[in-house]
Amino acid sequence: MNHIYFAGYDARHPGDFVFDVPEGYDCFLLLITHTPARFWVDGKEEEYPANSAILYPPHSKIWYGACSGSYGNDWIRFASDEPFVRKFPLPARPFPVSDPAYCHILFRLLTWETAQLFEKSKGEQHMETVPLPLQRTISVSDSTDSQGDMIISQLLHILFLKLGSDVLHHAASPHDYELLMLRRQITNTPQLPWNVAEMAGKLHVSMGHLQLLYKQKFGISCMDDVIGCRIRKARDLLAFSDQSIAEVAEQCGYQNVEHFCRQFRKIVGQTPGKFKKNLIQTPQEPHCLPSQRQ
Repeated sequence: MNHIYFAGYDARHPGDFVFDVPEGYDCFLLLITHTPARFWVDGKEEEYPANSAILYPPHSKIWYGACSGSYGNDWIRFASDEPFVRKFPLPARPFPVSDPAYCHILFRLLTWETAQLFEKSKGEQHMETVPLPLQRTISVSDSTDSQGDMIISQLLHILFLKLGSDVLHHAASPHDYELLMLRRQITNTPQLPWNVAEMAGKLHVSMGHLQLLYKQKFGISCMDDVIGCRIRKARDLLAFSDQSIAEVAEQCGYQNVEHFCRQFRKIVGQTPGKFKKNLIQTPQEPHCLPSQRQ
């Protein structure tokens, strides 16, 4: 069972912001920073980079604040008897978040779903000092919507699964987030003239180091990933548009139709023309990555 007391995202505070609760709360506090921040760890202040998360258990000392410039975070204060919360592997200690954009969406969904269940409290103080207008904050009490409670519990579970994975792998690479953003760009725009030198420049590493990091992270070379994304796009265009093979090749970033056909046949096992002919005879669902399936 989970009970949300306060939830907020896009909190913003000035450069002198400090949040200090020496005895902690009688519930959990989870936050992910958008900016560099200072935390009290092992009896001293330590600086941590942006996109760091921390889970404060009940009755544990809470101290964090701005590092340089303004401070921002997403946060939730809640009670829970769920094992995935109670047995979280790294309580009261910051750790890097590999995909802060994904986690930010989950915080927003938690806040929005909470707003659907509860009326916003009037005149109740927020957990932190006075927020700026960008902050969205919801405080809640008792719920009468079991389906809504289940949705919130599922969102919370997904968030903790993601963060738990980050705790187990947080020492893998300091470039995890940049690699993830690079792969998303490749997936969304495979038709661009991608090359290893340009990719390495985005991460400010050598070409050899990029290829090593990318293969370690995703199990595929960066250029093979580009080719795979282009062919996936080509399959969709062949299946769901009236474009010619030459037009599809151009839309997928190929300047040479023969080169496109060779790579398509190598990956798919048949030529683009035969692939399209077979689809006409036997209509298929849109091709998508496993992560895109419902």
